[in-house]
Amino acid sequence: MPVRLDVVDHVARVTIDRPEVLNAIDAAAEGELLAIWSRIEGDPEVRCVVLTGTGDRAFCVGADMKNVAKSGLEYWASPRPGGFGGIALRDTLDVPVIARVNGHALGGGFEMVLGCDIVVAAEHATFGLPEARVGRMPLDGGMVLLQRQIPFKHAMGVLLTGRRVAAAEAATLGIANEVASTAALDAAVERWVGEVLTCAPLSVRAIKQTIRRSAHLTAVEAQALRLPAVIAALQSADGEEGVRAFREKRKPAWKGR
Repeated sequence: MPVRLDVVDHVARVTIDRPEVLNAIDAAAEGELLAIWSRIEGDPEVRCVVLTGTGDRAFCVGADMKNVAKSGLEYWASPRPGGFGGIALRDTLDVPVIARVNGHALGGGFEMVLGCDIVVAAEHATFGLPEARVGRMPLDGGMVLLQRQIPFKHAMGVLLTGRRVAAAEAATLGIANEVASTAALDAAVERWVGEVLTCAPLSVRAIKQTIRRSAHLTAVEAQALRLPAVIAALQSADGEEGVRAFREKRKPAWKGR
C-alpha cells in the first residue's frame, strides 16, 4: 500500500510509504489518503494523528510528476477534495494532526504540512513551494494557506521565489513548532502527542472545529457560533470529570464522551 495507517492507543499514524520517489503522491496514494481521512473522521476513538513519510530524506515532495498527462488547467479543474493529499484544505477533520516532517516537504508536501495543526521538523528538513519555477502554481492550498499562517512579506518571499526554507528558518517564521535532530525527532513528536492526549478529547475537537470554521469571521461573530463539537464538549461527562479531577488533585480519566 502506498500509505499506511496504524491506530494504537487513540493515536492514528499515517505514513506515506513511497521512499523510492521521495514519498511523492500519485493517484493511488491520493485515493488512499482520502479514504484514511474519512475513516479517521468516523472513528471517535482517535484523539490525535501523526502524519509522516517513510525514511529520512523526504516527508513528501508533492505530486509524482511521472506520466503526468493533464495540463495545468486540467489539473486545476479536477476536483481536489480537501486540497493536496486530502488534508491541506480539509475542514471536517476535528482531530489534531501533527506533521512529523522527517525530510523535504516540497510542493504538495508543504501544502500537507500547512494543513496540519502542529509541525515537528527534523533539523535537515526543508520546506518550499517551487511550482513557479516550473511554470505551475501551488494550487492545492499553498497560495491561500501560507499567507494566512505567517507574516505576509515572509509568505510572499517564499511563494514568489520558489526557494527552499531550512528547518531552523521555518521555526523562526512560524511554520514549524519545533525542530529536532534526526535522532530526537520521534521523542519530540511523542512529547507533543502526549501533551495532546493529556487534554480532554472533546475539548480539543471543539477548539479545533471552532478555529477551523471561524477564521473568516470577526472575533464577535466567531464567539457567537454554536458549533456541534462545542455543544458536545459542554454537555460531556468529561467536562464534569475534568473539574472533579482538579478538585481531587488527580489526573482525569477521559472517556471521550
